[in-house]
Amino acid sequence: MSKPTNAGSYALGRFTVDRMGYGAMQLAGPGVFGPPKDPEAARAVLREAVASGVNHIDTSDFYGPHVTNRLIREALHPYPEHLVIVTKVGAVRGADASWNPAQSPAELTAAVHDNLRNLGVDALDVVNLRVMGSVHAPSEGSIEPQFTALAELQQRGLIRHLGLSNVTVAQVAQAQGIAEVACVQNHYNLVHRGDDALIDALGRQGIAYVPFFPLGGFTPLQSDGLSAIARRIGATPMQVALAWLLARAPNILLIPGTSSVAHLRQNLAAASVHLDPVVTAELDAIGAQAKASSASVRHGG
Repeated sequence: MSKPTNAGSYALGRFTVDRMGYGAMQLAGPGVFGPPKDPEAARAVLREAVASGVNHIDTSDFYGPHVTNRLIREALHPYPEHLVIVTKVGAVRGADASWNPAQSPAELTAAVHDNLRNLGVDALDVVNLRVMGSVHAPSEGSIEPQFTALAELQQRGLIRHLGLSNVTVAQVAQAQGIAEVACVQNHYNLVHRGDDALIDALGRQGIAYVPFFPLGGFTPLQSDGLSAIARRIGATPMQVALAWLLARAPNILLIPGTSSVAHLRQNLAAASVHLDPVVTAELDAIGAQAKASSASVRHGG
């Protein structure tokens, strides 16, 4: 087994994974559509990730579509014993590269079988239901039919654990009334802090929270502030953003993505970035300003 990163570990269902994982989305072509320009380079990134201690890979069969899962299989199958592959279902790609909801029980079942086939496994470690209410942001609405369909596939032995992506607090509660939830995957970072209370609540239940877009939604001013801190401590803005997330809560698992071995190594090195109390306070201030600005916009200020 490869040496773990310095990020520590946490439970993901019955598995224990390194908190520094890898997201495979960027291995597909531009716009997460079609094949990469250099498939062997993409496979090299996957091999390097596992060799560097990553044992949690995030993917989906709608990346490409089918591209990233096939690359994962080509690069890593037969899979190392401790590798956990998390996928998501709930969307399909249009011929124009659009992201379209695919939320009916029949569509979800077909997606699970696509993932099984393209990853080359008999059962999927974790399947996240990607809710598509407002496509790229959570919106309220029942997810009972969708999550029930996945729970039935879990009972048939095709899925080991279930998770959720792009969901509200109410949807998490509804899903937990149907089946056990192993993880929640939402947009969250230093300046996008809407899930603060949810992260803490999940942590009390021993449930993993997996943030995506670690640098998504920053204003130029916020990015400048982060960059200045990063320069001062000799790190990249991405490394600082990832280090802050690791420090934010022990149940946070990271899945930064890249199609470059060099950038992969940079991202993994974030687990060794130390944020002292002064730096942490400065970063928290950036987040607090973002929260205040967002509240002001909502209230017409």
